[in-house]
Parts: sequence; C-alpha cells; structure tokens
Amino acid sequence: MDDVEQCRAGLQECPLDDSRRPTFLNNLGSSLRQRFLQHGDMSDLSESIDLHRAALALHPPGCPDRSTSLNGLASSLRNRYMQRGDMSDLSESTELYQAALELCPPGHPERSISLNGFANCLSNRFEERGVLSDLDDSIKLHQAALALRPPGHPDRSMSLNNLANSLRNRFQQQGMMSDLNEVIELHRAALLLRPPGHFDRFMSLNNLAISLQEKFEQQGMLSDLDEAIELHRAALVLCLPGHSNQSLSLSNIAISLQSRFQHRGMLSDLDEAIELHQAAVALSPLGHPHRSSSLNNLANSLRDRFLQRGALSDLDEAIELHRAALVLHPSGHYHSTSLSNLANCLHEQFQQRGNLPDLEEAIALHRAALLHRPPGHSDRSMCLNNLATSVHERFLQQSAPSDIDEAIELHRAALELRPIGHSDRSMSLNNLAITLQHRFVQRAITSDLDESIELHQAALELRPPGHIDRSSSLHNLAISLQRRFRQRGVFADLDVSIELYRAALVLHPSGHSHRSSTLNNLATTLRDRFQHRGALSDLDESIELHRATLELRPPGHSERHMSLNNLAIGLGDRFKCRGVPSDLDEAIELHRAALILCPLGHSERSLSLNNLAASLHCRSEQRGDISDLDESIELHRAALDLHPLGHSERSTSINNLVIGLQDRFHRQGLSSDLDESFRLYLQLPQVSHAVSRVDLSIAMTWVASAEQFKHSSALVAYQTTLNFLDQHLAIMMFSTHHFNAIRLDASSIAMDAFSYCVRRGALSTAVELVEQGRAIFWTQLARFRTPLDELSASGDTGNALAEEVRHLSSLLRTALDASTADQSPQIRQSIMQWDDLISRIRMLSQFSRFLLPPLFSDLQKAAENGAVIIVNASQYSCDALIILVDQDPVHIPLDIARVEVSELSSEFQSLTAHAGLSNHKVESYKIVYILRQLWDGVVEPVVQALRKFIPRGSRIWWCPTAEFTLLPLHAAGPYGLNTHNLSHFYISSYTPTLAALIRARQQVSRNESQDRFVAIGQANPEGQKSLQFVSDELAAVAQRVATVLPFTSLEDSDATVQGALDALRQNQWVHLACHGLPNRKQPFEASFAMRDGRLTIRDIIQSRWQSPEFAFLSACHTTVGDESSPDEAIHLAAAMQFAGFRSVIGSMWSVDDNVARQIVATFYDNMVDSSGRLDCTRAAVALHKAVKTLRKKSDIFPLEQQIVFIHIGV
Repeated sequence: MDDVEQCRAGLQECPLDDSRRPTFLNNLGSSLRQRFLQHGDMSDLSESIDLHRAALALHPPGCPDRSTSLNGLASSLRNRYMQRGDMSDLSESTELYQAALELCPPGHPERSISLNGFANCLSNRFEERGVLSDLDDSIKLHQAALALRPPGHPDRSMSLNNLANSLRNRFQQQGMMSDLNEVIELHRAALLLRPPGHFDRFMSLNNLAISLQEKFEQQGMLSDLDEAIELHRAALVLCLPGHSNQSLSLSNIAISLQSRFQHRGMLSDLDEAIELHQAAVALSPLGHPHRSSSLNNLANSLRDRFLQRGALSDLDEAIELHRAALVLHPSGHYHSTSLSNLANCLHEQFQQRGNLPDLEEAIALHRAALLHRPPGHSDRSMCLNNLATSVHERFLQQSAPSDIDEAIELHRAALELRPIGHSDRSMSLNNLAITLQHRFVQRAITSDLDESIELHQAALELRPPGHIDRSSSLHNLAISLQRRFRQRGVFADLDVSIELYRAALVLHPSGHSHRSSTLNNLATTLRDRFQHRGALSDLDESIELHRATLELRPPGHSERHMSLNNLAIGLGDRFKCRGVPSDLDEAIELHRAALILCPLGHSERSLSLNNLAASLHCRSEQRGDISDLDESIELHRAALDLHPLGHSERSTSINNLVIGLQDRFHRQGLSSDLDESFRLYLQLPQVSHAVSRVDLSIAMTWVASAEQFKHSSALVAYQTTLNFLDQHLAIMMFSTHHFNAIRLDASSIAMDAFSYCVRRGALSTAVELVEQGRAIFWTQLARFRTPLDELSASGDTGNALAEEVRHLSSLLRTALDASTADQSPQIRQSIMQWDDLISRIRMLSQFSRFLLPPLFSDLQKAAENGAVIIVNASQYSCDALIILVDQDPVHIPLDIARVEVSELSSEFQSLTAHAGLSNHKVESYKIVYILRQLWDGVVEPVVQALRKFIPRGSRIWWCPTAEFTLLPLHAAGPYGLNTHNLSHFYISSYTPTLAALIRARQQVSRNESQDRFVAIGQANPEGQKSLQFVSDELAAVAQRVATVLPFTSLEDSDATVQGALDALRQNQWVHLACHGLPNRKQPFEASFAMRDGRLTIRDIIQSRWQSPEFAFLSACHTTVGDESSPDEAIHLAAAMQFAGFRSVIGSMWSVDDNVARQIVATFYDNMVDSSGRLDCTRAAVALHKAVKTLRKKSDIFPLEQQIVFIHIGV
C-alpha cells in the first residue's frame, strides 16, 4: 500500500468529529500532491486542494494549527497554477502563504515553510506581471528562509535551490553577473547536499546545468557549456523510463546542444537536439503538464535547422507545433511566450514564401504579446525587440516610412530597458544598429550610418573573444564600415572592414554554418579595395575566397547563383588586368551556370543575362569571334524584354543592346544594326520613372552616336538629354555634391546642342536649348524660387501646393545631401511624389509651365533694351547669335575653333595671373595680341552685323559660353593707329543667361524712397595681406553718394562676416572694397575676405534681401568661377545677381586697389541722373566713362587694369 492509500485509510477510520481529522485531511492532501508531482495526474492535485480546503475549514482563525492548513492549501494551489496558468490560483496561494507567515512569527517551527512558499509565489507573480519589487521581495524571503535552515537542516538544499532560482530571475532582468555567479555557487552547494541516490539530485543537476549554460551565453566560455551538457546527461541517467522528469531532462539536454550548435555550427549537435526534443514530446501526451513546453522546444529547434538547411518542411512543422502549444496556453505568462514564438516562425515563413498575410499575422501576434507585457514587465524588452524586427521587415517590403521609424523607436525602447550590465544589451545595440543601417540604405541619412557603426562598436565591446555572438558583431560592424566606405571613400573604413571579416572568418572554421557568407563578404570587400587601389594581390585573394565560397554552396544551395556570379566577375576583372584568356573563358562558363539557376521569373535573371552578355562581348573584342557578339546581342535582347516601359533599368538595357549592335555594324557594316540601334535610342524619351544620372549619361551617348553617324535623330537626342538634365536637376539642385557631379557630366551638351541647331538653321531652338542647359545652378534655383513665391500668392490652393513643394524639397535635400546615390528606394519614392506634385501645380491655369524651361518668345524679351549676343564655343563649331527684340536671331559664323578659343583663354588667364610681376609693357603687348585675335575671330564680325540693326553708342549684352566666359570680349579691338576698338562702337554689359537679364529687368516694384546705401571695406582681413587704399576708396564713395541716399560705412573691425551680411540685407545699394578669394575647385566656397573670416557664395544665396538694386564688387576675381566648367558662372558677381541685385560691377582678375579707387570716383560721378538720384541702369555707361578716363593715364596704369571691371545686368 502506497503513502496515499495509507493516508486515505487513516482518514476513513477517523470520525467526522474527531479533533485529529484536520491532520488526516492535510496528510492525504500532501500525499496526493506528492503523487501528482511524480505522475502528473491532475485529478490527484484537484483532490489535494479539496482536502486542504476541508482541513482549513476545521482550523478557524485562532486555531494553533491553522498555519499548517494554510501552507498546504497554498502549496497545492500554486502547483495547479504552474500547470494551468490560472492567475486566480496564484493570487489565492500568495494570500494564503502571507496569512500563514503572519501566524508563524520568528521561532515558529513552520516559519521557514511559509517564507519559502510566499517567496515562490512572489517569484511566479513577477514572471506574470514583471514587477521587479515582487522579485526583490522573493529574494529577501528566500534569504530569510535559508538563514532558518543552517547546515544539517533537512530542507537546506531546497532553500539553496529556491534562492538560486529567484536570483537567476533577477539576473535575467538586470543582467548583473554577480547574481548569476551567486546562482551557480548556490546550485553547487545544493548539489553537494544531494549525493547520488538523493530524490532531488536530478533537480540540482538540471538547475546547475541551466545556470552554467546562461553563463556561457554571457561570457562565451565553451567549458561552461560543455559542463552544462554533461550535467544534463547525468540528470537524464537518473530519469529511468517512466520517470516523471524524463521529458524535461530530454528537453534540457536538447536546449544545451542547440546552444553549442549555434556557437560551433556542428549540425550533429542540432540533429541530436531535435531527436531529444521529439522524444520529450512523445513522453508528454495530451494533458501532460510539460506538453506545451516540449512542443515549443521542438518547434524552436526545427526553426534553427530550417535556418541552416532551408528545408521548408521543418519550418511548417515548427509553425504547427507552436500553434498547438499556444492552444494549451490560452492566457498567462506562457501564453505571451507562445504568441512570440509563433510570430517569429511566421516571420521566417514570410521571408521564404513572400506571403504578406504571414507577416501581418506575425506583427499582430507580437503586438498581442506586447500587451501582455506592459511597462515594468520583465519580458517587455524582448517583446519590443520582436515587434521591431517584424515591423522592420514590413518596411523592407512596402517602404512605408512609418514602419522603419516605428521599428527604430521600438528598438530604442528595448535598449533603454537593457542598461549597461544587462545580459541582452549587446543584442539590442546590434538590432538597433541594423535597423538604422537599413534606414540609411533607404533614405541615405548619413547620421543613421554613423550611429549604426557606433552601436555595432559598442556591441562588439560587450562580446569579447570567446563570446558566442562575437563573430556576428564582427560581421555586422564590417558591413557598416564597408557601406560607409562606399559612401565617403575613406580607405581606413575599408581596411578595418577587411580585418573584421578576417577575424569573423577565424571564428567560422570549416564546417561552420556561417563560413560561406563570411568568405563571400571578405572576398567582396577585397575586390572593393582592388578597384580603388589596384593591388592585384587583393583581387587574387578575392577570387580564391569566392572559389572557397562556391565549394560550400553545392548544387541546390539557394545562394549558389550568387557565388557563381561573384567568382565570374572577379575573373573578368583579372582578365582585364592580366589578359589571361583562361580567366575570361572560365568567367563565361560561370555566368552560364548562374543563368541556368535564374530561370524565367527569377529576380536576378536580367542581371545574369547582362553579365554573361558583357563577358561574351569582351571575348568577341579580344578574339574577333562574331558568334560571341551575336550571342551577346541576343542575351541583351532577352534582358531588355524583362525591363518593360517604366522599369528603372530599361535605359541601361537599351544602351547595352545598342553598344552590341553598333559594334556589329562597325564589323559587318549591316545598316539594319545601325537602324535598330537608333530605333532603340528613340525609346529613351518614353521613360516614365524618375530620371537618374545613368539615364542622363545614356542620353548623352545617344547624342554622340547621332553626331558621329550624322543621324536624323540628333535633335531629338539633344532635346531628350537636356530634358533629362532639366528633370534630374529639378531634384538634384537640392544637393551640392549631386549637382557638381551632374554639372561636370553635362558640361558641354548645351553648347553642342546650340551648334547642331545653328548648323541646321533652327536658330530659335538653338537659343532655347543653350539657355536650358547652361548656368544650370542659377537657372534651376531661380526657376524654383520666383515661381514659388508667385504660387504662394495665387490663393489658398496655390499656397497649400507651395507649402507642399517646400516640405518635399526639404526632405529631398536631407536625403540627397547624405547620399552619394541618386536612386535609393526612398529617394525614388520622394521623386515620384515630387513629379506628381509638379503635375498638379501645372494643372493650374497660370502655372502650366511651372519649372519648365522658357520658350524663345519669352527669352527674346532679354533684348528689349539692346541686342544680346550669344557667343558659343562647341567641339563642332563656334558661332554667334544676335538676339533682337523684334525679329528672328541673326547668325554669325565665327572663323575660330573651340581649341583655339581654349588656347586663347589659357594664355590670357596665365597673363592676368602674373600681372605686375614683370615688365607691364611686355605683358600689355601680349594681352593686346590676344585682344586682336578676339577682335578678328569673334567681335569684329559681330560688330559688322550689329551696325545694320543698332546705332553706334548703343548698349549691348554679351552672353558668352564655354571658354568665351573667361575672355574679355568687351575689350576686344585691333589696338592700332587710326583704328577703333569695340568700346568705340558700343557700351558692353554681360549676362550669364537671357533669363537672368529678364529677371533683373522685372525686379522694379519697390519704394525708392526707402533705398539705403552701404559701403563695406576690409583692408586688414584675417590671413590676407593689407590693402592700402580701401579707406580712400570708401571716402570717395561717401563723398559722391552720401548726399543722394542714406549712407552707412562699415570698415575694418566692423566689417565682419555677420556684420556684412546684416548690412547687405538692410541696404539696396552696396559697395564692397576688399579681397576677393576665388575657389576654382570648389566655386561655392569663393568669398569676400572679412575681418573674422570669409563671406561665401553659400552665405549670399542662402540669405533673403530687401529689394536689392546695385552692387559694386571692388575686389579681385569676382567673375571667376569653376575652371572645369566656367560656363556655369558660379562666381561672386553671379551670386549677387541671383540674390536680386539688378546691376553688378565685378572683376575678371586681380584688381590694383589704387586703380579701383580712381575708377570708383569717376564711376559714381556718372551714376547720378539729371534729377539727382542714383539709377542702377546707368552703371554700364558710368563704367564705360570711368574706364575711358583711366585710359588717358595708360602710362601709369597697365592695360589689364584698365579692362579688369565688367558690368553684369540691367
């Protein structure tokens, strides 16, 4: 007869009114509870509870044995909670233990029992609600219980074990290693008190093993994990078949083997873990208390195996197991764990099958789990982390900015709950870093990438050598640094990235599941370094690493096509360097193999088609085999078929096919190939996606081909290219570095278009195209600013649209300034929104041409006050067009080539750069020679034509292009006896574009009575030599102006950068006497030298002015811009004109401040009209007269100083 039957018999023999009956009830209740713990029969536990309730009813308040009944009932209720998760059982148990403890003061024999039970309940309540005060109270109670159970006490081992468990819970929340170390020591002490044969030895072996495994996960010492596995195996030996803990023991060994697999990558550990979990499930039939945890553990191990081998059957089974486990936990702590586990598997299933409902369900489950873990809950950080991961995944699929922002905020919230010292802090640092890195990829915000790198570095510091996750951190930090290198080109990032990959590879030895990806990434990074530094040793090593990667990705591996492709590209690169035919042949065979693995419908098929085609074309060029070229063309056709109208890669596919067709035309002379190539080019204007820099480059290739073959599509090619340039710049103007790149790419296209139109007699079109493609920064900026003001003033609808434009342009500026790419997904999306917004604005009647280039009928207005002469230099011809207000343009062919213009420009720049350093008479002779060349080849033919239309003494405006912008057309002449120079016939002004002159004329609505004049002089700027005559110059200005307008003078210590800016904003008339500092490499940094620093072009264009009128820039080089593209006119005078100054005097080279002083005095004498007021439209005439006066002193002042100043504007 077992203990239960003996107790039952005793109870049956005890009469109902016997005073011993409560004792018999409690004894039977305790025996049934023990049998339940042995066999898991819930009926035993239910009966135990009923018996303890009956006993408690017979022990009313005041009864000396009431505490015994309270403890017994509390213990059985807690056991039932542990099985069913019903919080009402736990709440009642907690209250009963607390009541029992109150009845057991210090010295009471049952006090330690009540302390222990109450502590266990608080620990369970903490697990449910996550309130840390419950856990802290639990630890204090267990410590008190242990103090009452000194060495030799029969229950000491139990108290050691329970205190250890509560400390372990606190370690899991706060990550303090001191708690975990104490846990291990307590479990070791408990195990010593439970020698072989002890009933609870199994429990101590198991608990010590679990704690050692956790220590391994924190510190990465494999000896801890190996000991844990051996302890679990020893515990399993104690669980003979039929033992109630056999399934638990099987699960524990399996979990430890999973951990070891994750560190060492040995699949045998994972396979054994799955077999053990399956055995545990078999021992946990329906109704078994451990069934749900066994199902959960098996599901987790199958998910791990799926992640390694990719067998979807493993993932499907894991999901079904998690669903079954969730059914067994309809509420409580384990319910939220099951929700999270199922969600994680559904996330994986989405990544494999792309079924969006799986991802949506995963997110919903994670949100439900988070609701069960409110602020303060111990597991809240993990729920935040899981939800963030799934929301991030949805962002990657749908590109909704709100998703990536939410994911980042969730990861930040998780990190806040894992302070320094927390065991999971490195995980949160890593996950937040990855999410920020992906937002960088999408939006190209530099600060995201920098923060990502800092977080990865912090995570790596928390994962020292030996840590289980160190290789992951090495790998992730390497990826981030590689990305930053590609963005900024800092070689230190690339070098460090390579070393990190090497360190990660050491931690992924042969047989490790992550070895192939690490080999691949190291190889790719070495190829990056080869491409930038050219060291063939890097390329050779990259190729060998790609070979090793390919061996680890045998036929059937999901990433084999990628490895074939990467190895082929490396071999292709090496062939180009060394010319070894076998490298190219092998590359082609590898590309063929990769293409087979990318059948129709595969996302990378078009890439494989292009790669194989390019390699075949290369071999055809090397060996002359036309069959390779034929096959290459057909492959490019197939790739083009995969890129229909609207596809962002269609232009590239068209270009690739055209290159092949034109190559075959050159070899075989088949006109059908040439005709087809131009039919393909004629598809380019149909692009419906946001125009990229690549599209622009391809359109320019079309232009070159059309000119080469004299094809009739040339005009369409030029128009398409300039339209692409216009569309692209409408966006890229928001970013200086993108603008600079495009400006250099398209530096001559407008001038060539002008030449083509002139050669075809389309003179009005020539004007439209050269205006569209020149001075693109100022053109785009002005085209954006002025119409936007008009749109804002047009009404509520217009104002709302204008605000939308400002908001979207701000977003684009942020994204573009942070990125070297112009086509990241986030930027593409913003550009699509921009295009839609502009289309809506153009639907308004007054804004049908919003941000569109002007027509000739609009541009002709530039000649309302005098002829405008466009002087153009192209590789195809040099021409001048005279624009008159009331008739078609007049064409003057120029008998000079662009090469000659360039040579004249270079020689003249050299002469003026060294002016004053040698005999100025010799210099003057050389300058005169150049001015005569300009007269004969350019200016004199124009003058002859002008004399037919306008009288002598009229004003004219020069609008030069290309190298003509660097030459003093205004000073051209024969410079001989009894001959006349240009200044004898006409008064010259300049304008960078026709539109700029039109804008200057339109800016007249203002109250002249409020005009103010400021003279700013800086003779002693920071870091520059002193100027001797600045004070005299300002005095001369004051003497002539102060009686006409309110006048302010700003000199020396007052002439600071901020002081000058403030003065410029508040005055309509400005005279600047200081050093001008050009910057031929970075023209936006050209500046005026102030006392404390530089007043740059950036400062000027970013400011808003109050109806500016006139500026005299008495400084050096104020009309000098970028030497690589002078046509852009990015210089100080143009910046002042864009800022709104209608009339500007500037200098083409260095100015002698004594010369400037004398010119200024005469100039302002001629600026006051007959009514006694200053008139900015008199500036050109006033300068003309001042220079004429100066020429009378030619023996004192060298020629280059007489012609240094020019007038720009009205």
